[in-house]
Amino acid sequence: MLALLCGAAIVAFSALRYPKRALRPADAHKVKIVVTRGMTASAIGRALAERGVIDRPSWFRFYATERGDAQKVRPGQYTFGPSMSPSQILDALVAGVPEEEVAVTLPEGRNLIEIAALLEEGGVCPRAEFERAARDAALMRQLGVPGETFEGYLYPDRYLFRPATPAPKVIARLVKHGKEVFAELRESHKAGVAALQKSHKFDDHQIVLMASLVEEETAEPSERPRIAGVFLNRLRLATFKPHLLQTDPTITYGCTVPVVKSAACQKYEGRIRRIHLDDKDNPYNTYTHEGLPPGPICNPGRAALLAVMQPETTPYLYFVAKNDGTHYFSKSVAEHEAAVDKYIRGHGGT
Repeated sequence: MLALLCGAAIVAFSALRYPKRALRPADAHKVKIVVTRGMTASAIGRALAERGVIDRPSWFRFYATERGDAQKVRPGQYTFGPSMSPSQILDALVAGVPEEEVAVTLPEGRNLIEIAALLEEGGVCPRAEFERAARDAALMRQLGVPGETFEGYLYPDRYLFRPATPAPKVIARLVKHGKEVFAELRESHKAGVAALQKSHKFDDHQIVLMASLVEEETAEPSERPRIAGVFLNRLRLATFKPHLLQTDPTITYGCTVPVVKSAACQKYEGRIRRIHLDDKDNPYNTYTHEGLPPGPICNPGRAALLAVMQPETTPYLYFVAKNDGTHYFSKSVAEHEAAVDKYIRGHGGT
């Protein structure tokens, strides 16, 4: 009888010590255990025991049940180090493992279709799902974005997302970040914003739209304020009529991104031809339509937004690419034609 009592006392003492007692020594290797959704405490205990992480799996189940955590274990792949006690192991199982995140970089100047492709490539969300959400009028109203799509508001930056993040959640993140950047710039450049409102009747959306044009026209940071100034001159100066911005990227955008495309755009094969320059049915064609296009043509970054808020004041009305990443700026048609001869048509010149 005494032996039975002694045995029971030993078992009880061991059970009380069990949660705090580590089975493996400090120099033992780490062990990975996968816990699937719906896995019971008994099954988890057996899996842990089979890998040598714990002993007495039934005690582990009893301990988890008594603690009220048997149903709180989260699925995932766990790594258990040496010297972990059942109590620490259960703590880890209840806390769960941090979900994997993937990094994706969205460069400045990409349009919504290109961003959709980058997100799919990065494992964030399917391209088609993102494109649908980027054109969702109800989601736009919910997030307070004007226009017909989220173009212009999918702020370019490096992001971390969980794999298979729903597209609306991704868009909300990009828009929120973009609004924060815009608000910061607007606050620190009040005079420039006020000048745009006074001289051009620009609201915030039109600033974003103009920034998208600047973003697409040059990758040279020092030129952005000057190009912004040229575009603003074309819109404002009474001597420049008609007020055509005449920027090629708007034609390309109208021929590639909108769901409904003009007949000429349906023949677009990656190169702007005369039919595209003369196309009046492409609402984004700034060679045939005065003023700003219907909406942004890409998603501008901080520098392009700043260039519009702080444009360079010059008499320039024209610019032409010099084939070295920069542009030659001109005041008159004659000067511009000479520059085109030199840099585009290859007629030489000095």
